[in-house]
Amino acid sequence: MFGFVPELSGVVGLLGYCGIAVFAVSGALDAARNRMDILGFMLIGTATGLGGGTLRDLLLGLAPVYWVREPAYITLCLVVAAITYFVVPFIDSRKRALVWMDAIGLSLFSVTGTQIALTAGVAPLVAVCMGVMTATFGGIIRDVLCGESLVLGGRELYVTAALAGASTHLGLVLISVPDDLALLGGFVVALGLRSAAILFGLKLPAYQGRSGDGQ
Repeated sequence: MFGFVPELSGVVGLLGYCGIAVFAVSGALDAARNRMDILGFMLIGTATGLGGGTLRDLLLGLAPVYWVREPAYITLCLVVAAITYFVVPFIDSRKRALVWMDAIGLSLFSVTGTQIALTAGVAPLVAVCMGVMTATFGGIIRDVLCGESLVLGGRELYVTAALAGASTHLGLVLISVPDDLALLGGFVVALGLRSAAILFGLKLPAYQGRSGDGQ
């Protein structure tokens, strides 16, 4: 549909690498909780790091997907996951580390996913949707592969944080704020909201149901 989009450089490229590395760590930490071997760490880390961007590229019609065009992304995931395998025994709270690595990855991918979609020429609303999917799909893959409860099933703000980051980035771009500042602004909003959710239990009201539901 849109064809090949050249690899983004500068701040977008750097944030993309950082997001992939952080999500790969979060996947490896979940592998540690399940006592997997080093190959399991590398598999889960790579799937987590690359999953969101892969879905984005497929939906945008970008072929081949970004990690096929640039295998360095796969190498990064494998190396980071392998390093995590040797470092994780020295981490006091793996669950807490996983939560914060996921929060950082979510925030990074919410803005880079949006920017890549905008570069592909899609409508603003679609770009925000791509940002949210890029930010959340890797965590979904991680939870499914590790047999954990889906992070989306938690009541703490998660998708909302990704949506806020992607929307902030888009809004700043639309008012002609320089791309680097727009990326930073969206990242700060997403991470700030997700951090507040983690620290203070912020959540949206849950559906309370009604009599007769489930019958």
